[in-house]
Amino acid sequence: MTSALTPHERVATSLARQGMMNHLGVRLLSASVGRVELAVPYSDKVTQQQGGYHGGAIGALADIAAGYAALTVSPEGMEVTTVEYKINFLSNFQGGEIRATGRVTKAGKRIIVTTAEVVHIDDTGKRSDCAVMQSTLVPVAKTY
Repeated sequence: MTSALTPHERVATSLARQGMMNHLGVRLLSASVGRVELAVPYSDKVTQQQGGYHGGAIGALADIAAGYAALTVSPEGMEVTTVEYKINFLSNFQGGEIRATGRVTKAGKRIIVTTAEVVHIDDTGKRSDCAVMQSTLVPVAKTY
């Protein structure tokens, strides 16, 4: 008999399958039930024309952090998919890295509501708010 994966193992296994997240250099920092923190370093893969983090990269990081938070409360054999999200971009930065912390607000049988906060951490360790997101996800059968 095998034991169930820990939240960290479950998220790490799924994240390893994500081509886009791997391309961007996303790292899993922590995962526990209802909470996941991810980071992406500054690089030419995540910038817009003015050299700041691209909103698409910020949104993708927030979406995946929120999604993985939802995954940690979903039954074994299930995945989650985002139905909708709303994001507010608060400020933009260059250098350092951005970190997104996804949290489950409410986990139901049919929908899971999450939030994600994105912060920028500069080379001195200073943290600044970057974006906030609220999203709705639904459990779906795992197909791999």
